[in-house]
Amino acid sequence: MIPFNKPYLTGNEGKFIDTAFQKGKFSGNGYFTQKCHTFFEESYDFGRCFLTNSATNALEMAAILCEISEGDEVILPSYTFVSTATPFAMRGAAIVFCDNSKNNPNIDAQQIELLITEKTKAIVIVHYAGMACDMDVIMELANSHGIIVIEDAAHAITSKHKDNYLGSIGHLAALSFHETKNVSCGQGGMLIVNDETFCERAEVVWAKGTNRLDMERGKVSKYEWVDYGSNFYPSEISAALLYAQLEKIDFIQERRKAIWEVYQTALAKLEEKELIELPKQLPYQTNNYHIFYFLCQSNEVRDQLLEYLKTNGALAVFHYLPLHRSPFIEENNPSTKTFPNADKFAERTVRLPLYVDLEIEQVEKISEFVLAFFGV
Repeated sequence: MIPFNKPYLTGNEGKFIDTAFQKGKFSGNGYFTQKCHTFFEESYDFGRCFLTNSATNALEMAAILCEISEGDEVILPSYTFVSTATPFAMRGAAIVFCDNSKNNPNIDAQQIELLITEKTKAIVIVHYAGMACDMDVIMELANSHGIIVIEDAAHAITSKHKDNYLGSIGHLAALSFHETKNVSCGQGGMLIVNDETFCERAEVVWAKGTNRLDMERGKVSKYEWVDYGSNFYPSEISAALLYAQLEKIDFIQERRKAIWEVYQTALAKLEEKELIELPKQLPYQTNNYHIFYFLCQSNEVRDQLLEYLKTNGALAVFHYLPLHRSPFIEENNPSTKTFPNADKFAERTVRLPLYVDLEIEQVEKISEFVLAFFGV
């Protein structure tokens, strides 16, 4: 069976873990954490960076920094992973769903303004498959209403909106380093703070709600509980794993691009026959080759294709179930609105295997299976 995903190892992970042990500080916020922070801040024009145990943790930090509380509203897309919503729901916010765009799984920026009320505190956007949302429209709208924009950039490392890296545009942003992402430390994430007004408090929230970092700098003689927070930062072992990946990020992206382009070329004839819909890259987007996906013409065809591929030894998968249809929302805050585009992507999306160690011959074989299923 060709798996859907297989984590890539660069070969330096063990050496860097040994280095972390030799440094004598591997509980977190040590040598490799700082190297990772510096890499991202210098390479992608990010603001202050804070490694976390997951992108979920990063969004939880964002919810605290935004002072989300009961009575607030947070706008986000329905077609996304639950972690986009739960950090804000946990703090009492009402989740206001926006439909996705008709032609791609990103939030429909043109619909957001219709959802804004005096209670709207934040807009959380998701760059699906590493392809940028319409950030010009979103940032202009948010700034005109005094609303915070949080980029869920879990898929989006190295991708850009025009000339700006995703994660550097919103007031806050989150990256993911889960083992399914382009670079990984197994479980990990990062909060990016682009609005300087959040930086000082972000340090405290990151350090369990204490002023420990000030104590380490010699600014105070002892550290105390001063704010909300949690155990957000990861161990140096995770940071060492991640840094080994970051050293190889150009190679990783080149390999993923090569695989993605084989799929795109091989399956173009299916789109010509209107049997599938391939993703379209808009002028303001770049591609980081995080996901290769396409849409079937119906849910029934999609499910039959997934079973056909599995029978022939290749594990392809669908993706999110829309949050507006989730049991939690239906029990706690059911919506009377419809979200036809979110439903479409949930019912018709196929994701094919894509990882660094996937051989081009295997990519061609999977493509042949897809073509054979459609009789092409």
